[in-house]
Amino acid sequence: MMTREKAAVISIGRIYCDLIFTGLEELPVLGRELFAGDLEIAAGGGAYIAAAHLTYIGRPAALLARLGNDALSSIIGEKMKDSGVELQFIDHSPDAGPQVTVAAIVGQDRAFLTRRAGSALPSTLDDALAWKEARHLHIAEFATLHEIPDLVSRAKDKGMSVSLDPSWDASLIYDDGFLNSCAGVDVFLPNLEEATAITSHEAPDAAIRKLSEAFPTVALKVGGAGAWISSDGSIWHAPAHDVDVVDTTGAGDAFNAGFIDAWLEQLDPKRCLEAGITAGSRSVQVRGGGPRSS
Repeated sequence: MMTREKAAVISIGRIYCDLIFTGLEELPVLGRELFAGDLEIAAGGGAYIAAAHLTYIGRPAALLARLGNDALSSIIGEKMKDSGVELQFIDHSPDAGPQVTVAAIVGQDRAFLTRRAGSALPSTLDDALAWKEARHLHIAEFATLHEIPDLVSRAKDKGMSVSLDPSWDASLIYDDGFLNSCAGVDVFLPNLEEATAITSHEAPDAAIRKLSEAFPTVALKVGGAGAWISSDGSIWHAPAHDVDVVDTTGAGDAFNAGFIDAWLEQLDPKRCLEAGITAGSRSVQVRGGGPRSS
């Protein structure tokens, strides 16, 4: 019996060189130097991490992004080749790098320092949206949608469904027009901090109820407290899995991948939620955001 091939996802956003410092007992403070127990250099950014996890679980995924020509960009470009992610829509440009995120990991908490470079708009956007294998567009950060405000409508014109992870950006997430800018998004994928900033509700059930007024499906990530889903007027919660946490970098993007894959298979909301939690739980057991076989 032949297995039906899954439709592809295009994942759009910025690519970062992640410098992940682990083995820390505290975060750095001004005037003092700390020494980390270990350092991981990895390809990062929500678009790549989600695409890599989609590919890992058997869903074809293409990365739509710009990548610089500098040394750090070249390093992560090589790393991405081993992921199985479709890279034909990478826009190589000198002004697109270096883009770097320094992540300091203390227990299950993280602090980030990031540099963006150039525009988020790839010259390959039209070619990617015309890719016949794609059925869904995942926008990995609201900042990308902010720079390309017609992105959702352009994807919809091609018959695609759309998901959005807002990703934390203090300069954008408190804007009164945030939700209006997201019109047309089918699946909204915030964490609790982002949902609270958008809705002013700290309780996850209150925050997701408010977001359900704007989005058909909302999957709210609450870290060690699991996740919530709102769909068709109903709300459910599922607990996190009990696993040994090594590094939470990219766990939310891994959740996105598991959830999107199940949602595209038209599974019921509870199974979509569980698929997201399973993918996120797998991610936190290894260093770096991308999936590993061991």
